[in-house]
Amino acid sequence: MSTTITSTGTLIDEAVFGGKIFIDGEWVEGQGGTAPSLEPATGETLATVGIAGPADVTRAAEGAARAQREWAATPHPARAAVLRRAGQLWEQYAEEIGGWNTREVGAIPPLAGFALHVTAAECYEASALPSAPLGSILSSEEPRLSLAQQIPVGVVGVISPFNVPLILGIRAVAPALALGNAVILKPDPRTVVTGGVSMVRIFEEAGLPKGLLQLVPGGADVGEAMVADPRVRVIAFTGSTRAGRIVGELAGRHLKRAHLELGGNSAFIIREDADVAQAVNLATWGSFLHQGQICMTVGRHIVHESIFESYVSALAEKAESMHVGDPAAGPVHLGPLIDEVQRDRVHTLVQDAVAQGAELRAGGTYEDLFYRPTVLANTPKDAAAYCDEVFGPVASVVSYSTDDEAVALASDTEYGLSLGIVTRDVLGGLAMAQRIPTGIVHINDQTVNDEANAPFGGTGASGTGSRHGGAQASIDAFTETRWITMRREPGQYPL
Repeated sequence: MSTTITSTGTLIDEAVFGGKIFIDGEWVEGQGGTAPSLEPATGETLATVGIAGPADVTRAAEGAARAQREWAATPHPARAAVLRRAGQLWEQYAEEIGGWNTREVGAIPPLAGFALHVTAAECYEASALPSAPLGSILSSEEPRLSLAQQIPVGVVGVISPFNVPLILGIRAVAPALALGNAVILKPDPRTVVTGGVSMVRIFEEAGLPKGLLQLVPGGADVGEAMVADPRVRVIAFTGSTRAGRIVGELAGRHLKRAHLELGGNSAFIIREDADVAQAVNLATWGSFLHQGQICMTVGRHIVHESIFESYVSALAEKAESMHVGDPAAGPVHLGPLIDEVQRDRVHTLVQDAVAQGAELRAGGTYEDLFYRPTVLANTPKDAAAYCDEVFGPVASVVSYSTDDEAVALASDTEYGLSLGIVTRDVLGGLAMAQRIPTGIVHINDQTVNDEANAPFGGTGASGTGSRHGGAQASIDAFTETRWITMRREPGQYPL
C-alpha cells in the first residue's frame, strides 16, 4: 500500500543538516566528524552527514533529561496532537522521503511506499497512547486506596539498522515520545538521512519541543555510550543477534532494560496439499523482497517431498525471470545490497553451501552490489546458508516426509522470529505452528508482514519478545510501574 502524496515543499535540505548532528534542537558539529551518505546502486555521494562521538551522547542525554520533565507534564491532548501531526507529515512528504529511501537504502519504490505507510500508521497508533489508561486500582488488605501507575521511564535510547530504517526507528520513537519520554536516536551511519534526518525534520514540523528528539549517528562507541549513560533508562535496539547480545550484556551491567529485536532465519513450510504456484508466489516475496535484507525473510523452505521438485523448479524459474537493478532508474524486482561487505558475505555463504553439496538452481552471481536471487536445493543442514541468517536474496530448500519431521526441521534453529505455513488444511497448519516456537505465525502467507497495531518480536536468538506494536506492548516497553497508596489518616504501627 502506498501513501497519498500531497507534498509541495522540501523537508530535507542538506544546507541545513549537512555534516551535522542534532542536539537540543540545533544542528551542530559532531565529535566524529562527517561521512558520506552513499547510494548503493551507483556509489554516488548523496549527502554529507554528521557523525557523533561518545561526548555528544553525554550532551544529548543531559538535554533530553531536562526537556523530558516538562514534556511528561504536558497535557495528554497536546502530546497526542504532535503525534497526529507527525503522521500527517509523513504522508505529506512521502514522495520526497520515499526518494531518499530508494536511493540511500536501495529499497524498490513499492517497499519505500509501504515503509512510509507503516511509519505514518505508527504515529497515528502512538497518538492514542497519551490518553490510554495508564494504571489500575488494586485491592488492599489495609484501609487505603492502592494504585499501580505507569509513568514515563525518562530517556529512551533507540538504535536502528540500515535495512528498513523508517519503520524500525519510528516504532520505538513514536510510542516513547507519546508516553512522555525523550528519545536519543542512533541510526545506522549508512542510512542517516532516511533513518535519522527525516525523523528529526518531521517532528520539528509537527511541533515537538526542543530536546525531546536527539540525533547521534555513529558507530559502536556511540551505541556503547548510549547504553552506559545513566540518564538513558531503556534501550530499544534492532539489529543483528551478535550486536544484540553485546547490547543486552552491557545494559544488564548497567541495570537497565534492553528491548532487543534481532535476527531471524524464518521457516516456510509447504505442506503436501499446498498449491505449488501459490506457494511459490509467496516464497518469492518472502525470500527476495528488499534483496532479502529483512529480519523476517524466509530463509529455510521446508517442502513436502511429493511436491519438492516442482516447487524448486518453479521457484528457480521465477528467480531467473526477476529484474535486478537500480531502483531509482526504473522498475526492478530487486535493488542493490547495502555494501560490498554484505555482498561478499552473501556470496561466500552461497559458494560454501555449493561446495558442501547444495544444488545451485538459480542465481549465485552478482554485478557490483546487485546480487541475483538465488535458489539452493537440498542444502546441507549444517551449511551456514541454511542454518544462519543470510540477509541476502538466498532461498535454501529442503524436503520432508512427515509433519513431525517438518516440525523438527522448523524448530531446529536458535532463531524464533516468524513462521509461514501453506496448506489447504488451515486448522492443521495452526496445529503444526503451535509446536514450533516463534513470535509470529502466518498461515497461508509468507513470513514478511508488519502492521503498526500488531505485536512484533521473536524468541531465542531473535530477541526478547514482542516489545513493539499495540498499546499494551508500547506501555510495557516505555513506562515504569509505580505503586501508590493513600490513606485518609496516617497509619499506626505497634513499634
